[in-house]
Amino acid sequence: MSAPLIECVPNISEGRDGALIDQIAEAVPAPGVALLDRTSDPDHHRTVLTFAGTPDAVEDAMMRVAGLALEHIDLEKHQGVHPRIGAVDVVPFVPLRGISLAACAERARAFARRYADRFSVPVYLYEASALRPERVNLPNIRRGGYEALKKSIAADPDRTPDYGPAILSGAGASVIGARSPLIAFNAFLDTADIVVARAIAKGLRASSGGLPYVRAIGVVVRGRAQVSINVIDFRRTSMYTIMRMLQTLASAYRAAIVETELIGLIPQAALLHAAAESLQLPPAAVSATLERRLGDATADYREVAFE
Repeated sequence: MSAPLIECVPNISEGRDGALIDQIAEAVPAPGVALLDRTSDPDHHRTVLTFAGTPDAVEDAMMRVAGLALEHIDLEKHQGVHPRIGAVDVVPFVPLRGISLAACAERARAFARRYADRFSVPVYLYEASALRPERVNLPNIRRGGYEALKKSIAADPDRTPDYGPAILSGAGASVIGARSPLIAFNAFLDTADIVVARAIAKGLRASSGGLPYVRAIGVVVRGRAQVSINVIDFRRTSMYTIMRMLQTLASAYRAAIVETELIGLIPQAALLHAAAESLQLPPAAVSATLERRLGDATADYREVAFE
């Protein structure tokens, strides 16, 4: 029986210092864990790493990443368009193979306690690891950002961390837990008007009556309005559905989507289902690819290179 595999997708509040980002990313690879992707943005002032491997190796890698980030990042000097409460802002663990979400959630809780003890940083548990129902959703924990949390963490019982001290330093706090795969997806508009971006985001996100399993905010990045989106469950709300809604909302505000981008990685199934929907193919068509059928027959799922 093969060893369980999990993924970790830490969001680090540094998107401008290339040397530091390199140092943090280089701390990941080790026996049993591989760095799969890194994405940085100077306007969001944020870096997202994606690494995967055996649970112990992934957790050890995350400790190495956190040690560097917490040492060098000071939120008292940090300004970016993305909400954040910590230098190591969010640490999601995602079960990939051979481990359930419930088991991954238990591991994430144990990791969070060790993390808080080691670094003396307040930790909030979220998603499947949450101990309080109001902390399941990340935006509830992160509301008001670092600045609001700094004022309330010691005085407001609702802001008391699950682990670690109720005191905030420049390292901020960390949100840790286990969740299903999430797709971070941004859409750029043909305008620099943040009011338009925010209106589209409001119409798109579930919390304002938009699409279920979708979160969205409007920001300005590199002089262009952007709708920054988290797809919580692409199996319930597809990427095709989201894109159609984006286009409809943009048109209502006399804007257009000019390009999109991924932050981190996306499950292959999400792209295949979006392609099938756009072509009006039945859902079963996603398994009708040459590579899939060859892989099923030969156990080799590599892409076929056509000359």
